Amino acid sequence: MLVRLKLARLWLVGFLFLTAVIGLAAIFSTRAASGGETADRTIARGGGTTIIQGGTGPSGGFIPVLTTIAFHAEKTGGAVTGSLECLALAPEAGTGSKSAQFTVNAMYVTGQITGATVQGDTATLTGTGSITGLGAGSNVPFTFVVQRGGPGATSVLKVNTLPASPFNEILVEGSFQVHGED
Repeated sequence: MLVRLKLARLWLVGFLFLTAVIGLAAIFSTRAASGGETADRTIARGGGTTIIQGGTGPSGGFIPVLTTIAFHAEKTGGAVTGSLECLALAPEAGTGSKSAQFTVNAMYVTGQITGATVQGDTATLTGTGSITGLGAGSNVPFTFVVQRGGPGATSVLKVNTLPASPFNEILVEGSFQVHGED
């Protein structure tokens, strides 16, 4: 009987200890996750393949342009940080057997994101980048507007070296994520 009482007491102490540990873990994890206005969080991220609406446009003979794009933006310590990579490829020829071989580097943007706003399912990311090909330059301001979604979602890339030519893109493969305000 004394052994049973000791085992029951030991079990009760172990149960209470485990309950206390789980309760404290839940309290501390909730505080860390809820944060405040300066909490670090993801604003937007994504990647995939897009096609530029209208391709090269009428002056370029409407040659299709595919892009490979990747981006992420976070709020860290009250500041917006992130990066954007966008490689635009055009076919070797406008017609014939090489018109489906997207091997010509039409433009490459590699940039740092320093600003972001979110409205509904759309994020507007701003920053500066280095550009080769069309609009080539260093420290070129850009604006990237991205809509949340999978294939069919849209994005618009505008670089200040080509102010009259924003690139209206449709996602054909991949995913764009936009996270609203907490």
